Amino acid sequence: MAHINSNYLNIKESYLFSEVAKRANAYKAEHPEADVIRLGIGDVTRPLCPTVIDALHEGVDAMAATETFKGYGPEQGYDFIKESLKAYYAEKGVDLDKDEIFISDGAKSDLGNILDIFSKDNLVLVPDPVYPVYVDTNTMDGREIAYLEANEANGFLPMPNYDIKADLIYLCSPNNPTGAVYNREQLAEWVKYANDNNSVIFFDAAYECFVSDPSLPRSIYEIEGAKTCAIEFCSFSKTAGFTGTRCGYTVVPFDLIRDDCVVNKFWLRRQTTKFNGVSYITQKGAAAVFTEEGKKQIAENIDYYKQNAKTITETLDRLGIWYCGGKHSPYIWFKCPDNMGSWEFFDALLEKANVVGTPGEGFGENGKGYFRLTSFSTHENTIEAMKRFEKAFSK
Repeated sequence: MAHINSNYLNIKESYLFSEVAKRANAYKAEHPEADVIRLGIGDVTRPLCPTVIDALHEGVDAMAATETFKGYGPEQGYDFIKESLKAYYAEKGVDLDKDEIFISDGAKSDLGNILDIFSKDNLVLVPDPVYPVYVDTNTMDGREIAYLEANEANGFLPMPNYDIKADLIYLCSPNNPTGAVYNREQLAEWVKYANDNNSVIFFDAAYECFVSDPSLPRSIYEIEGAKTCAIEFCSFSKTAGFTGTRCGYTVVPFDLIRDDCVVNKFWLRRQTTKFNGVSYITQKGAAAVFTEEGKKQIAENIDYYKQNAKTITETLDRLGIWYCGGKHSPYIWFKCPDNMGSWEFFDALLEKANVVGTPGEGFGENGKGYFRLTSFSTHENTIEAMKRFEKAFSK
């Protein structure tokens, strides 16, 4: 008799964002006349920039001729995009070998798949509130999870608890869902903790492109000692609007060694066995992001979303609502008005303003009473949504 992985019984039946969509769609079905604006799921709205589109066309054309056709490519990515990423990291003062960079179909996939090369008896440490994928993928494997409390008192940036000897640690900065950003001193303390305990940090840098303050790190490898204790995950989804195109990358330094094994070699072996690589066409488009014109056009899109974030935070300022994020992040995390619960406020916001956001409770216990809005909508929709918000919740 075949047996299922019973660990799946320990995860919620519905993924958070599926539940948000389900409730929003049900409301829309009952109120077809309502103009519902969605500021919940972190999907982008700006099209791919012209430089990327041109490169994608070049990739398509290459597939149409025998001399330039590409079949199976290297599972870890073509050298041309890895060299572009190496140069991108050099701009941050980080020196990488191209073979420390692995191209993938997105950070979400790699954050789950990386667990294949680590033992199931590792103790996992995650902050609360937290991106659900970190918790769900480890629950699926049956690992023990410990939580670090993120709250208003610590600015939703928890620091190491030396009473907990964690093996695998998830950090996300700028953070999803809170938008909070670790500074160099704080990340240095995490790196010290990980090296002292032979832990491994999974550093999710998916939103690094939103950081505009040079004093704030955009990669954990800007911190001395991080190469011996950290794996970094990033994506083109928010940087370049690849949420539907799918491309990301993971950095596994050669200096990261556990149980006398080079972790990079384990990840290479996992990828060459279980992953066929990202399409040549997609990698052509992704590499164009790092050209001079590509960087200029990408910056314009990022600035567009930052303006939306400013529209949201200025509204919260006028209403006297506590929040974090928004400045160096596309996410704005705020306290629900009138001490409402997260799902209670979800319903109130939908009914009073026809606006959809994401209840903080869906990200963990410490998310109760908080709410997340994203800046990934259009200017017009963001302005209209916040006008409705202000009208509905002004005193």
